[in-house]
Amino acid sequence: MTRLLFLGPLLLTLAACDRGADERPVVVDAIERDGNGNTERVLLRSALAQGLVRFDAAGQVEPAIAERWNMVDDGRSYIFRLGTATWSDGRPVTADQVVTALRRAARIEAGHRLTPFLRSIDEIVAMTPQVIEIRLKRPNTELLTLLAQPELAVMHGAQGSGPMRRLRGEGVRLRAPVDSDAPAPVPADEVRLNGARAALAVARFGAKRSDLVLGGALADWPIVAAAGLRTTDIRVDPARGLFGFAFVGRDGFLAAPLNRAAVAMAIQTGNLPAAIDGGWASIDTILPEAFDSASDPALPPWRKLTEDQRWQTARAQVAAWGRPVTVRVALPDGPGATLLWGRMAAALARIGIRGQRVAIDAPADLLLIDRVAPYDSARWYLATACRGCAMDAMTLIAAARDATSLPERAQRLAAADAALAADVAFVSVARPWRWSLVAPRLRGFQINPRAVHPLNHLRGDTK
Repeated sequence: MTRLLFLGPLLLTLAACDRGADERPVVVDAIERDGNGNTERVLLRSALAQGLVRFDAAGQVEPAIAERWNMVDDGRSYIFRLGTATWSDGRPVTADQVVTALRRAARIEAGHRLTPFLRSIDEIVAMTPQVIEIRLKRPNTELLTLLAQPELAVMHGAQGSGPMRRLRGEGVRLRAPVDSDAPAPVPADEVRLNGARAALAVARFGAKRSDLVLGGALADWPIVAAAGLRTTDIRVDPARGLFGFAFVGRDGFLAAPLNRAAVAMAIQTGNLPAAIDGGWASIDTILPEAFDSASDPALPPWRKLTEDQRWQTARAQVAAWGRPVTVRVALPDGPGATLLWGRMAAALARIGIRGQRVAIDAPADLLLIDRVAPYDSARWYLATACRGCAMDAMTLIAAARDATSLPERAQRLAAADAALAADVAFVSVARPWRWSLVAPRLRGFQINPRAVHPLNHLRGDTK
């Protein structure tokens, strides 16, 4: 009883501290690297702008400007009914405004990362003041996921219709719109967004000066590992996408598929992910699963060889060349990339190849591709992996894009996957490594395959 009497006031004090901590604004640091504009993307993706649909905390599509929708004609048409969205200045969003914005974002001249995957769009029309139809040349069952991406957020001039509004004052301060009959907002309803280098962002989080760090990737992971943070504060997304090396140089030794296979065997057998984290699993196929392909992912030709057989085969292939071999590898800056390079250089040296690290934008033979997939289609994986690949593989990928039915598309995707594997055009290493630092007060935060974390879904009690 004495112990309970002693603990009672202490527990009440701790509870009061927790409540007090949750009364302050949520502070978010978005990691910036060499002016990559990550803060602006977080601002658009998570707060100020939205498309017909958007992502929730779990990376699933939820209503945004459109309150409901239907897919008809086997994925050749999508019909959206608009809700009561308003622009940031309070004016209502109209179907004509949305159509104009989407047409602009979907045209070829827009030139963003989704442009090659929007060519199936035929027309975007306003059927009524509240109804929009997107008509497609070919079936596309993944259109909703594409429409939730920030590149297709709808803007009207400088006005957005996102779930949050920017407040006046210094810095980027955000808050959800407040209805006239709703309770007055409190400081905890506010989100303050900053941009920072990874080291500063991690240090600020460790000092409890921020509640969330977004945009973490491979290059900066060792900073987190060395910071001594609580394991429960570190969240790694089960991101879907590509992390591996594309053969962008095919001269000399790398002109032959068997020689590219020797390099690929060394990279995959060298277990590069273990240099970063023991929990980062290796993969050896371009497609992590079949998705919309008619076949299981195409396996590399050396899949059935033992580890020793792979090393021996790769060494023999290099030795048969009879001349020194140097392979230039393009990697980003950062300590994580340096750890990865150390293991990769050792693997190449083991088969008699001299590796040379170059900048990510420099001429190279192997280029690191590190991208989260915007939607679940085999075509995205194959088109993204095909960097200077053989003409037959390029032709098959284009043919899959132009297929007039889903079964025909599936067969062409399977053929393209097999062609890329035979061409040894890409060396798969792992899934993309994406991490965040999350304070316990952000109960709404969830890891997800899209690695998207909307600012309106952090505390678990916002819309």
